[in-house]
Amino acid sequence: MKKSISMLLLICVLACVGTYAKTTSSKIVDVTSVSLKDKINDLCKASMQGDVDQVRSLIALGEKVNEKSLGLTPAMYAARYNKAEVLKVLILNGANLDIKSDKGYTAKEYAEMSNAKDVLEVINASL
Repeated sequence: MKKSISMLLLICVLACVGTYAKTTSSKIVDVTSVSLKDKINDLCKASMQGDVDQVRSLIALGEKVNEKSLGLTPAMYAARYNKAEVLKVLILNGANLDIKSDKGYTAKEYAEMSNAKDVLEVINASL
C-alpha cells in the first residue's frame, strides 16, 4: 500500500511540476526538476491515506485545515481518495469546502470526478 501511494505521489508530483530539458547536439543544456518545496504537507498526506488519528494529531499541533499543498487542500485529498471519516474530522475543524484548487475544482467536484460516494454523502449532509 505504501509503495502504491508513494508511486501515485511521485506520478502526481511529476505531472504537476513536470521536467523540462533543453538539448543541443544531444547534450543537456538546462534541466528544471522538482524542488524540496514541492513536497506534499503532512496533513494532506494523512488525509489522502485516510489516517484519521494522524489528521487529528496534526490539527491539534496547529496544522491549518485549509492550507493547500500541491494546489489542493486536505479536504480535496480526502474527497479525491474517498476518505469520508477524514473529511468529517476536517469539516468539524473548520475545513472550507468552497475553496477551489489551483485547477479550479472544489472538494465536491473532486469527489464527483473520483466517484467517491462515501465522501459525497458527507459533503451533501454538511451543506
